[in-house]
Amino acid sequence: MTVNPISAGRVQSAIQLASSKTGVDFDYLLGQAKIESGLNANARAGTSSASGLYQFVEQSWLAVVKKHGAEHGMAWAADSIGQTAGGRYTVTDGATRSAILNLRNDPTAASLMAAEHASDNADALQSTLGRAANGTDLYMAHFLGIGGAKKFLSAMQTNPGAAGAALFPQAAGSNRSIFYASNGQPRSLSAIYQRFADKLGAAADSTVETRNANLAFAAQALSMGDATVVTGNNESATDALAWARQAMTGTMSSANSLLRPSPQNAQLAYMMLASMGGR
Repeated sequence: MTVNPISAGRVQSAIQLASSKTGVDFDYLLGQAKIESGLNANARAGTSSASGLYQFVEQSWLAVVKKHGAEHGMAWAADSIGQTAGGRYTVTDGATRSAILNLRNDPTAASLMAAEHASDNADALQSTLGRAANGTDLYMAHFLGIGGAKKFLSAMQTNPGAAGAALFPQAAGSNRSIFYASNGQPRSLSAIYQRFADKLGAAADSTVETRNANLAFAAQALSMGDATVVTGNNESATDALAWARQAMTGTMSSANSLLRPSPQNAQLAYMMLASMGGR
């Protein structure tokens, strides 16, 4: 079965919504999604049960939905999740369990739960670190779980040169490229931490570039005045908005695409006009 890809615009809108609802930094959430899945909401790991935009494994997903699902319109899912005496999360009905796990591939649900998860982890890590948790600390908590992150960060403070694979053999087995260098040598805790920091930094740089490009395009379009907000046959703002909607929904004929902006620029126009109240 072929899975239709979910547009980057829809993914980023979902992340923005999650950020605004939870107060968790948009750039961090976007950077995390870029690292985890390349903004592919249907991504699946080959070595674990991880799936979706934020690559939640099954138990982590069930835990966060149980705790926060009802706050975001997923009470049916939260109420269906139970917990054993040993702490394992379970769903009795197989079809319901599948439906809940499939929410990992919904950008809005995944982004909201990732934001809530990050917020919970920030609170839990602060007492251990004695300082506010930064983006790399939060990513470690997502990657290893809160208990694993506390263990990792505490060990790194006392022995930064210790091999990460020795402390986390199961995680290392599923993520060799993180715990081992290309020559097969195990990476130290500090090297693993720096690797994640670099990845988040690169993702943040990409986010800033995209935002600046959007602002530049919007400023250029605004300077043209209402009659030609988007170039091409001197459309009005209303015409430009209609064109943008057609381009993004794939309902435009090839003839209508002549002398018009690319779909990417049309999407920027749509976002700009929406912010002006034209949506």
